Amino acid sequence: MDLLIGFTTILVVIAAGIGLAHVGVLDARSQRTLGEIAFFVASPALMIITISKVHLETATKNLVASSISLAVCFLLYVVLARLRWRLTTGPLLIGALTSSYVNAGNLGLAVAAYVVGDITVVVPALLVQMMLVQPAALVVLDRVTGRGEGFGKAVRRLVTNPLTVAAVIGVVLALTGWPLPEVAEAPLELMAGAAIPMMLMSYGAALRLSPALGKAGHNGEVLLATVLKLAVMPVVAWAVGASLGLEGTVLLGVVVTAALPTAQNIFLHATRYRVGEDVARETILITTLASLPVVLLIAVLLG
Repeated sequence: MDLLIGFTTILVVIAAGIGLAHVGVLDARSQRTLGEIAFFVASPALMIITISKVHLETATKNLVASSISLAVCFLLYVVLARLRWRLTTGPLLIGALTSSYVNAGNLGLAVAAYVVGDITVVVPALLVQMMLVQPAALVVLDRVTGRGEGFGKAVRRLVTNPLTVAAVIGVVLALTGWPLPEVAEAPLELMAGAAIPMMLMSYGAALRLSPALGKAGHNGEVLLATVLKLAVMPVVAWAVGASLGLEGTVLLGVVVTAALPTAQNIFLHATRYRVGEDVARETILITTLASLPVVLLIAVLLG
């Protein structure tokens, strides 16, 4: 019953976003604004409040399972796409990221909260992606396209990313055991409460406003990335997590995190560097549409 209520809650709020976009209350610009408020204000507040209370020593196995599942799908895409389509480094890298880089910071928080009952399960994946995968990918894209902003600006973007900063603050508080002063905790909790509804309504509006699929001529690459993202990655996460002794809610959280859709910022990188834009856009849309049924199936099997 809790699972049904959780999914119903998510779907109702997403439907509200779809409805607002359909009647014109939310257009593309206001949808982005809603998402940016969640990204820059509400989600960081939620991250600080949540991570500061987590026991980090229990997250190590989650970190290992998340990292291995990401690496396996990334490498599988690189090998298969290179053999099949002879892709150059830029499009190959963007495609590999679409097959393995999960939307842990936005939709992931909502799914973790209402399906798993604990948003800290997405933190290890979020940290690996933000602190390791994304910086390395940007450096490579910088070099192969010549369109980047340089290594220094890439690093500056990383350390000023609001979710990265919030995660670091939360980790420091968790490691030291320092409590947040009430004068800081109260407004953070108030802002954190807006994060999930804003993210879900922005997500719903984006679904309504998205362009048609399948017209860019990269259907094979999109299909490969989608299958790796929504089928292979959760299975690898389950296999690794179970072999490490994870069970119950912790194992469910690891597998659900792996089944999240591709993160939207992969499309931002593709657009900035002008490589793999069609593959990124269509894979993000398809995995976003298909991920909730996949997550529901996982929750039924493991919950």
